[in-house]
Amino acid sequence: MVAEMNIRELSISKNDRTSMPAIANSKFLTLPTILTLGRVASIPLLVATFFMDGWRGTVATTGIFTAAAVTDWLDGYIARKMKMKSTFGAFLDPVADKLMVSATLVLLCTRPLEVAVFGQFPWLLIIPSITIIGREITMSALREWAASQGSKLLEVVAVNNLGKWKTATQMVALIILLATRDCSRGGPAILVGSGVVLLYISAGLSLWSFVVYTREICKVLRR
Repeated sequence: MVAEMNIRELSISKNDRTSMPAIANSKFLTLPTILTLGRVASIPLLVATFFMDGWRGTVATTGIFTAAAVTDWLDGYIARKMKMKSTFGAFLDPVADKLMVSATLVLLCTRPLEVAVFGQFPWLLIIPSITIIGREITMSALREWAASQGSKLLEVVAVNNLGKWKTATQMVALIILLATRDCSRGGPAILVGSGVVLLYISAGLSLWSFVVYTREICKVLRR
């Protein structure tokens, strides 16, 4: 009887150990997820402050987007270091990034650049904005399809270093463009130009990374 009790206790403890990851993954709200939700919740504030007149609106909008960019890195760092990864967080993080970036691009397109050199070209921000948003929508659909096809395709469309460089360039470009959107009030025009150039570089990296992903998918499908 003692032997049977020991065997039963061992089986119970084993079941408890195997169920621990499932319990950990089932957590809905973790610190990284809360930070991600904060980015989503800040989008209405971003829109409201963008249409405020004066330097206060510019500072508030730039500050909100900068804080969102920092938390984009911070939530991933915390999730990895503190082992707080969750299925919901992995789903929500890229969604929050796309919503924030898309909203900012649309807002910037509603107001032409207030610089004499760039003001003559109202389409200057529209082209990279359409490219970036279109690429993000297409990649989201592609990743959803890859997830339904198996782990091999899902690994192929995982974020690579090229995608990280694209995101970093994109964030810096948008911060510069938000901070200098009232350039007519004394801001240096060269900063506006650097923001535009970085945005076009980001759009180019977006297309390049999409081509790389597509090529890798074709290689897997041919096997």
